[in-house]
Amino acid sequence: MRLACMFSSVLLFGAAGLLLFISLQDPTEFAPQQVPGVQFSMRPQRPHKDLPSLGGGFPNGNSRIPTERVPRDLSSRAPKGLHVPMPDQSPPHLKPGARPRLPQRRRRLLIKKMPAATNTNSSAGTAAGVRPEPGAPDGRWADLQRAQQERKRLMREACAKYRASSSRSRAITPRHVSRIFVEDRHRVLYCEVPKAGCSNWKRVLMVLAGLASSAAGIQHDTVHYGGALRRLDTFDRQGILHRLSTYTKMLFVREPFERLVSAFRDKFEHPNSYYHPVFGKAILARYRANASREALRTGSGVRFPEFVQYLLDVHRPVGMDIHWDHVGRLCNPCLINYDFVGKFESMEDDANFFLSLVRAPRNLTFPRFKDRHSQEARTTARIARQYFAQLSAPQRQRAYDFYYMDYLMFNYSKPFADLY
Repeated sequence: MRLACMFSSVLLFGAAGLLLFISLQDPTEFAPQQVPGVQFSMRPQRPHKDLPSLGGGFPNGNSRIPTERVPRDLSSRAPKGLHVPMPDQSPPHLKPGARPRLPQRRRRLLIKKMPAATNTNSSAGTAAGVRPEPGAPDGRWADLQRAQQERKRLMREACAKYRASSSRSRAITPRHVSRIFVEDRHRVLYCEVPKAGCSNWKRVLMVLAGLASSAAGIQHDTVHYGGALRRLDTFDRQGILHRLSTYTKMLFVREPFERLVSAFRDKFEHPNSYYHPVFGKAILARYRANASREALRTGSGVRFPEFVQYLLDVHRPVGMDIHWDHVGRLCNPCLINYDFVGKFESMEDDANFFLSLVRAPRNLTFPRFKDRHSQEARTTARIARQYFAQLSAPQRQRAYDFYYMDYLMFNYSKPFADLY
């Protein structure tokens, strides 16, 4: 009997000690810790219940706008590298038996042998100023959706073929997203391509963000120099990764030769306090024989052939500029899986379709006015051909080679029959 009492006392004391030990523990020690250098997978995005499905047009469901708010105070202990999974991503290293990397010129010629695809540059035929709605009886929504699917398919195929002979890293850095603007209320990421409607797109983003009631009243300098819109590279790594994974990412492109001529006309055929002294003086000093003192002093009067000489010179006297750089370098569409690819040539239809997708206010449509030099005609294919007619056939070919990946990724036709 005494032995049984002693045994019961030992059990009671042991249980009491165990309960005391547990009560003294810090409960956070049992939670998983995020240590530097470890990348955690993110939860699948919860779709907005009112947004219509695009039937696979937007991969990974990114076309649906989540309703959660994103905290601004993100952990400073985020992983150092951002690795965003890409569809159909090629392995970074060649497999055994794979063909060795080819010289750049040879790779470009091989890429040029890709079969031509159906042209998707034309508009879907929406009525002017009318936004398409899901399930529209005239089929406009379905037409626009199919155009998006085709554009993204062609872009992915071109990127896959280009990446097949490349072993570059797939890590995304802040530099890769430095041209992307953020609108948090509607969860939109917009990659700025100058001379492809970027000024008016920034106005639209400002209205979506509640910074203005109308796009029409926002001045040019406010759009570009007011700092109202935040760039994606100003967020920390975790903030960049979260937005790339959950926001609707879009860019708008333009026929490369037309975009180049538009930039030349804007920057060199009108007074400009930056491009004339910075670019004009260097171009005239390098490429114009017997340039006058006045021209060298002001940098004014650059001719289009001189400008193209600068563009194609591997030893340029002054660096590249965003107004004529490749879309591939501005927006990195082979690294970032864009959800929406619009075109300047079908701007009104594409823009209003996108605004419907992100559930923008019904009274918001894309502005139709010309931002600068409004009395001057927009640069068209005919005007661009007039400028390129000033070049020799080899110069036109080199200019086409310079923008070849943009022509390939975005399915633009060759602007001259003698190009290859």
